[in-house]
Amino acid sequence: MKGFLTIHKGMEDISTLEVNELIGKKANINEKCIVFDIRSYEDLFKLCYLSQSAIGIYCLLSEFDFEDIFNDFKKTIQKIDFREWLNESITFRVKCVKDSDEDLSTPEIEKELGAVLIEHIQNKHKYVQKVSLNNPDIVIFIYLNGNKCYVGIDFAGFDLSKRSYNIFMHPGSVKGTIAYSLIRLSEYNHNETLLDCFSASGTIPIEAALFASKFPVNFYNKEKFAFLKMQKFKSFDFKKFFKDIDDKINDKKLSIYNVDSSMKYINYAKKNSKIAGITKKISFSRMNLEWLDTKFDKGEVGKIVAKMPASAEDIEKLYSEFFYQAEFILNDRGRIVVMGKKDLAGKFSSKHKFRTISERSIFSGKEQYDVCVFAKSQ
Repeated sequence: MKGFLTIHKGMEDISTLEVNELIGKKANINEKCIVFDIRSYEDLFKLCYLSQSAIGIYCLLSEFDFEDIFNDFKKTIQKIDFREWLNESITFRVKCVKDSDEDLSTPEIEKELGAVLIEHIQNKHKYVQKVSLNNPDIVIFIYLNGNKCYVGIDFAGFDLSKRSYNIFMHPGSVKGTIAYSLIRLSEYNHNETLLDCFSASGTIPIEAALFASKFPVNFYNKEKFAFLKMQKFKSFDFKKFFKDIDDKINDKKLSIYNVDSSMKYINYAKKNSKIAGITKKISFSRMNLEWLDTKFDKGEVGKIVAKMPASAEDIEKLYSEFFYQAEFILNDRGRIVVMGKKDLAGKFSSKHKFRTISERSIFSGKEQYDVCVFAKSQ
């Protein structure tokens, strides 16, 4: 059996790392998608509950290259036994996401592939499969990526990249999934001090606290999962499943600092962290960038993770001050992860004795973000 995750472009290695940590399986990496073996369906339940990098989580039924999606899909489903998921009493719908040059719209593809599937089941099993577009029991998920098609069962049932805690919004906030990737690029662990000095609505500190405390990102979404209403799992003890994971939440005190120059956004971050269930894991401070060296001792901070403000009266001065402060407060083994203007980050990091470890672009839809990782020059 196999599963697959859909993810943001540029985060594939982060998701692979997370899957290996959570279920002990290595993944094959494709752009915006990773595929991996599963021991049982419980692995997919666990990923739905805990994954901070996934957009969607699916049981893989088939993957194939296509030239004509309709003809190739019709040929492929002959090899799939849908009786494991569908019967006369179960409703279904087809959902499609495409990152391909296919001309047809996703609603058109969904309608056509749904009709192909109904015809296949009618010919093979002699009944007409029931359809529910608004509240189906099973969602057959079709992901078109380039010329490759993935067919799967949607186990989550909702967009996992949308955080339920993100109620009080800063216009420049980063998505929770991307914030998580920045934290992992820093190689942060729960014994270190982590600082976000442009925290906006608190997404980076919140994701760090969830990760470090092993607090399930979907702790308050338990009842929403699609797998809970699948007939196949009606005898599974989900109460015990969730409790076993929740019992592993780490109550250890963390040194995560949420700093911003605006009291309005500090309050936003506090409210969001309370909704997320980890407000006691984060320290909040209203402070201008140039005062960081009065709050932190020399070498006190292990990781600095920040999405730089997109605009400022003097953007070069802001980058210069950021790396000036980092040079003092960051320890010799520390790392900085910056999402922002790559040219300015490179220019001022080198002036303050930092070297570039890595660079990458991460995409949220068509929006591209440059990410740079720095360490102190030895």
